[in-house]
Amino acid sequence: MIVRTLEEVQAAGNEVKSDGWISRRYLLKKDGMGFSFHETIIEEGAKLEMHYKNHLESVYCAKGEGKITSLATGESWEIKPGTMYALNENDHHILEGYTEMTMLCVFNPPVTGQEKHQADGSYALVEDE
Repeated sequence: MIVRTLEEVQAAGNEVKSDGWISRRYLLKKDGMGFSFHETIIEEGAKLEMHYKNHLESVYCAKGEGKITSLATGESWEIKPGTMYALNENDHHILEGYTEMTMLCVFNPPVTGQEKHQADGSYALVEDE
């Protein structure tokens, strides 16, 4: 069984900060679950262009409000607590935080924790743990 607190995630160096967001990576590839699990805080006013070309992601909004827009279709959806979206086609998108949002995210394949957003908003596949 794996049990982790926020304090343990932070002490292990598994909290990553960037412009507009903080990602707390609770489960990583090395945990052997077949997916990774993150709590991501999106800052109020953030407008993030992302495109996970190598990963599928499912996201559940636990707190806050915002909007996600598909860059392929231009279609937008409002996000509020209880909303889930899945980037099941490696969707290129923009995520906006109207307020600070707490998002619970699952990635497949799992991330190792070493990934950084590339210029195109994607994560490269990292094989090392």
